[in-house]
Amino acid sequence: MKTFPRVTPAYITTLADNEIFVFGSNIHGMHGGGAARLALKWGAIMGQGVGLQGKTYAIPTMFGSVGEIKPYVDELICFAQQHPNYHFLVTEIGCGIAGYTPEDIAPLFARAVTDDIQNIWLPERFVKVITGIDKGK
Repeated sequence: MKTFPRVTPAYITTLADNEIFVFGSNIHGMHGGGAARLALKWGAIMGQGVGLQGKTYAIPTMFGSVGEIKPYVDELICFAQQHPNYHFLVTEIGCGIAGYTPEDIAPLFARAVTDDIQNIWLPERFVKVITGIDKGK
């Protein structure tokens, strides 16, 4: 079976110079828990809930519906296409404190796979939902 080569590491503890940590945030940028709290060490800015911040990129997930999250994911995808020198390591945004599942959120990233956007890396569970492909099989 074919593999999907760009899978975000399960645990991110360091970032290379060209890597961007993509995390779920709340719209007000109160990065108090989960991946948002971890993002503070790489430049996430308290009070900024969207977009590039240091070596991080925030996607708000703590409000509304999956449909309301989609424009922010689309914005990340466009941003990544405009900045091919960066590798965007997407975490399981929305699948922690926000309470969504990979089945809810992963389809929002389908374009990153179907358009083969080389600088977007996705969590293994998102890849499985989008492609049905298991990493390494």
